[in-house]
Amino acid sequence: MASRSCLFAFLLLFLAFQSTRVKGQSLPPQCRQVPGTSAQLMQVALNMEVLRTELFLRASIGRGLNDLAPNLIPGPAPIGARIANLDNVTRRIIEELGYQGIGNIRAILGNRLVTPIQGPQLNLSRQAFSNFMNSALNTTLSPPFDPYVNTTSFLVASTFIPTAIQQYYLGILPDLANIDLRVLGASLLAIESARYGVLRTQLYLRVNATVPPYRFTVANLTERIAQLTNRLGMCGQKDEGLVVPLALGAENRTTSNIIAANVNSLLLPRTILEVFRIFFGTGNASMTGGFFPNGMNGAIAENIIRRGLV
Repeated sequence: MASRSCLFAFLLLFLAFQSTRVKGQSLPPQCRQVPGTSAQLMQVALNMEVLRTELFLRASIGRGLNDLAPNLIPGPAPIGARIANLDNVTRRIIEELGYQGIGNIRAILGNRLVTPIQGPQLNLSRQAFSNFMNSALNTTLSPPFDPYVNTTSFLVASTFIPTAIQQYYLGILPDLANIDLRVLGASLLAIESARYGVLRTQLYLRVNATVPPYRFTVANLTERIAQLTNRLGMCGQKDEGLVVPLALGAENRTTSNIIAANVNSLLLPRTILEVFRIFFGTGNASMTGGFFPNGMNGAIAENIIRRGLV
């Protein structure tokens, strides 16, 4: 009886594995998850946590990780980051989210399975954001886009970052085999989604405002940024602007789109390759650039470059 039970359990596991394998293989190669251990998946997250944390801290208070948490994740200072011209309410919000990032990085590194990485070289310069916006609008803005010049510009330029990070956490949760890392991943997804909601709400309050010194509105630019990230991600429509046609609104009853989601108002995941393509700004996971001029750090990032994955 015991052997039959074991055989039955084995068959169930085998069928489940085959189903998962076939499901994964049904996706085009560029949309499949890159193999890696649970700890290695969290190493990728560290790179993005550093990006968001450095940007928010330096934009709000003019100091970064090396100033506030020396030796937590040593790395070079970001290129071009500077304090932003924010209104008082937004500055407090961005400052708090920056401090939270320090705790998130500490929590990931606090898991004994996660091997520390060198902090990545970041490019947070006006030019990096300007290049991103030029790609989104398919034109060369004059004057060049500057995320640090005013509150609206900073919110528009920065909100896509927690958008991609929360999608990444959702994407890796099924692959986190260690229970402690799974709980950590779920907690990080929850807090990142809260950040996303706060920033999107701040943007929606300005949805019809123009983005100075240009003529296009916040609604226009957020839609074009969503189109760009979807195009770079190469795996479908996973991001949306602040306003959508009624047919795409929640339950087909609203054109507001403060929280972008699918037809059942659920978050859509992104894979490692997708977030690499987006943050590099190249549409190629092996072609570094954008906000990570030298790429991300960690075992999976090195493997992607070595294998030349797109």
